[in-house]
Amino acid sequence: VLRGIHFQGPPQPQLKLVRCTVGRILDIAVDLRVGSPTLGQHVAVELSAENRKQLLVPAGFGHGFLTLSDAAEIQYKCDAYYAPEVEGAILWNDPDLGIPWGLLEAPSVSGRDAQAPSFAAYLRSPVFRFEQPTND
Repeated sequence: VLRGIHFQGPPQPQLKLVRCTVGRILDIAVDLRVGSPTLGQHVAVELSAENRKQLLVPAGFGHGFLTLSDAAEIQYKCDAYYAPEVEGAILWNDPDLGIPWGLLEAPSVSGRDAQAPSFAAYLRSPVFRFEQPTND
């Protein structure tokens, strides 16, 4: 199963701390902040019950994952409540993102994820903007 690249925009952007407590997943975070030096870049981390790794996905980043085991249990710690009215998605296999999912066959993807907008479409009407840190 592959869950596409989802995000939650303003006014309730969401930071997530993700861990996998059963099985294994490939967890992906993509920078969606226009003006960021890492816009469109991603990080991929294998999370599992065995390695006990966690991934912090900041607000302004998209998040998706691929299950690498027959079953997986994923837990999120979020800093904002789910707000479906500001939820968005980007096509999981968009060539502009170049995410190496490592798939040998077509994954099971929801209809919504299969029809998600491209990264280029997102950039025409971006939700997040990079804010330069200040030294106050």
